[in-house]
Amino acid sequence: MATIINGKELAKKIRQDLKVEVEGLKQKRITPKLAVIMVGNDSASAVYVRNKSKACNEIGIAFEEFLLEENTTREQLLGLIEELNQREDVHGILLQSPIPKHLDIREAFNAIDDKKDVDGFHPINVGKLAIGEDCFISCTPAGVMKMLEEYKIEIQGKNAVVIGRSNIVGKPLAQCLLNKNATVTICHSKTKNITEIAKQADILVAALGKPKFVTADMVKDGAVVIDVGINRNENGKLVGDVDFENVEPKASYITPVPGGVGPMTIAMLMINVVKAVKKY
Repeated sequence: MATIINGKELAKKIRQDLKVEVEGLKQKRITPKLAVIMVGNDSASAVYVRNKSKACNEIGIAFEEFLLEENTTREQLLGLIEELNQREDVHGILLQSPIPKHLDIREAFNAIDDKKDVDGFHPINVGKLAIGEDCFISCTPAGVMKMLEEYKIEIQGKNAVVIGRSNIVGKPLAQCLLNKNATVTICHSKTKNITEIAKQADILVAALGKPKFVTADMVKDGAVVIDVGINRNENGKLVGDVDFENVEPKASYITPVPGGVGPMTIAMLMINVVKAVKKY
């Protein structure tokens, strides 16, 4: 039976520690502040923004929300980002994705001051991660690394396979694992023999957004299985990218969905906002 990696409990512990740290900052008359920009009315985004605001309130981080219309122009969005870059009371800026098709999300991310880029998407932070310098790391990969650290899972010298190559999870996570001396393979939709490759993994990460894609025959006995996927099945129930019931008996450690990586993402965002105060 695998040890279940409890992201919910770990995230709770992180938030409690941050609350103490934020109270200390407030005694020095510094209140960390996160500004969130949401363009259009994507319902999933609205839920994420609400969860971020709740976490900020709980920890004592100030939170300011900018809800822009669907038909916001490029100039309006970039103008707001520039204004927030200049504001001394704002330490972290987050642009909630997706944004409407007529806007270029890469251009918008690149416009955010890299010292306020608490999502870790700015090319400067991505580049610093690649060369192993201190930087803001994208929150989901940072959360996965925190879980491995907390559960004292050995990374050095291990074979790590990451299924998924997104800029938000797959690529930065592969880089994080590489920085900790794992031997890393990235698989994606064009990879041949994915089952054979996955079976070599001591640490297997599924981050491709396909329900129950990773089946028991893809998992080596005793592997650590990290499920980043959040999908809804036909009954509206949340499921991951891993077939949990059948994989769990083979794994040594496994993350559940929900209650695994998800809560860690927001906890790491909060860590980044507090870190931004020190960078500023």
